Amino acid sequence: MPTPYVPPRENPQGGRTFYLSPGGDDSDDGRTPQTAWRTLRRADTVRFEPGDRLRLKGGARFPGTLSIGQGDAGSARKPVVVESYGTGRGVITARGTRGIEVHNTSGVVIRDLVVAGDPAAYRSHEGIAFTSDLPGSRKLPYVRVSGVEVRGFRNGIRLHGGADASGFRDVVIRDCALHGNQDAGLVADGPAFDSAAPAWAHERVTVSRVTAYKNVGDPRASRRNTGSGIVLGSVRQGLVEQSVAHDNGRLSSPDAAEGPEGIWTYDSTRMTFQRNVAYANHTGSEVDGGGFGLDNNVSHSVMQYNLSYGNDGAGYLIYSAVPNRAHTDNTVRYNISHDDSRKLQDYGGIVAFGSRVTDLDIYQNTVLTRANGPVRPPALRLLSSLGAVTVRNNVFVTDGPPLVVSQNAFASSDVLLQGNDYHSPRGWNLQWGELSYTGLDAWRQATGQETLGPRPLGTDRDPCLAPVPLSTAGPNLNGTGPTRGALAAQCTPVLTGAAVDLRVLGVDPGPVDYFGTPLSGSPGVGAVQFGPTA
Repeated sequence: MPTPYVPPRENPQGGRTFYLSPGGDDSDDGRTPQTAWRTLRRADTVRFEPGDRLRLKGGARFPGTLSIGQGDAGSARKPVVVESYGTGRGVITARGTRGIEVHNTSGVVIRDLVVAGDPAAYRSHEGIAFTSDLPGSRKLPYVRVSGVEVRGFRNGIRLHGGADASGFRDVVIRDCALHGNQDAGLVADGPAFDSAAPAWAHERVTVSRVTAYKNVGDPRASRRNTGSGIVLGSVRQGLVEQSVAHDNGRLSSPDAAEGPEGIWTYDSTRMTFQRNVAYANHTGSEVDGGGFGLDNNVSHSVMQYNLSYGNDGAGYLIYSAVPNRAHTDNTVRYNISHDDSRKLQDYGGIVAFGSRVTDLDIYQNTVLTRANGPVRPPALRLLSSLGAVTVRNNVFVTDGPPLVVSQNAFASSDVLLQGNDYHSPRGWNLQWGELSYTGLDAWRQATGQETLGPRPLGTDRDPCLAPVPLSTAGPNLNGTGPTRGALAAQCTPVLTGAAVDLRVLGVDPGPVDYFGTPLSGSPGVGAVQFGPTA
């Protein structure tokens, strides 16, 4: 019996709808499931117009590449949509090419698909690539990617800007699984950064509920870092939230001068990382391999309410390798790190160093480090050229010395520590420049740290760090910090009076703690506040 004819219908966006199905025929009109096309090659001949949709049959596989180029056009109100229909998700299987490429255009929505590469694609191509090489600093508006799985490429998803800082604006990538790629799960990049005339390729980039895992790195790539989860470079105003990066970087090059991180940014400004988890990330070399990072040329950015644990490198790395003034005015607050720096002795829970890092505030974090054989990482490590760095109201705990390692005996005008808890059950030790101190009082008196005028601050009492019971944390979550694996001080009374009032010092303590508990006054010590604050 012949299939009844169904007349073409316009979709709710006002554009045309085209269908792909393995049982289709490229000689048909493609406008209904009954008259679907069979191949991506046929779909690639269409010049898409605002509101058009291309729908791939769920559960079916479509070899090849889909290209949306400068002659195609969508808009925020009427985007071009590529999606699945029926049961399950359609699968694009790239053979030595990109899976989906969008070049010099935008107004594009890609959702509910699987994009899978082969060995050739793994070496050289992106699963989904948005690229711009337009002249000038033009920003192409409106990009949406959601509900996709991308695996088997050099990079899972890439935003690539042009030499003149052309790129994309109003980008949202959410609810995606990016795994089994080589260099990174998700990467944004642009032109080389010029601190004298800063420009960023991309603006208003949001990454939400993305899981990037087992992006293992390239053992042959000694001149670049590979094996990261989420990397945002050349972005002005970006947000990464409720995302997870784990088990990345295992095969990154042992000869690389720089290595991967779970979630990090560089050459960017006004970035926010919040409510994310990074764990079990690795490095093949002796550098990086941590949870989170604010790397070269990052300014006016915040890392807050994040959880890092079990990484080879630092839980939170604030770093600059270039001697300019572009790495400035950043904040690291209400984060938790435990059991980080499992492989690398020269890192720690929180690490700040570089050629020039200025105006950095580190406060209300909870850090626990443990020895791993000969690796004995400190809770806090400070190195090299730091200026106007404040470290306040943090919990620093190790299972053995040292608690803090500072390469320099910084003057308080360059680095100031106030209101922190420093505890080690196996002997108190803090390294400050060339000297080592075995007691908080002695360090205070010698350096002027942990004081506010004549008042001594800080404590060495045991905060009794323990996993937060779900029953305790649950009522206070409010969508803030991740619960599983989080640590809180269970002995808060012994910390009373140790903290400094941030408001008096002109520092905004924020509205809530790690778990979303409202702060009615200045917080006590650490990321989690249970009960009244001191």
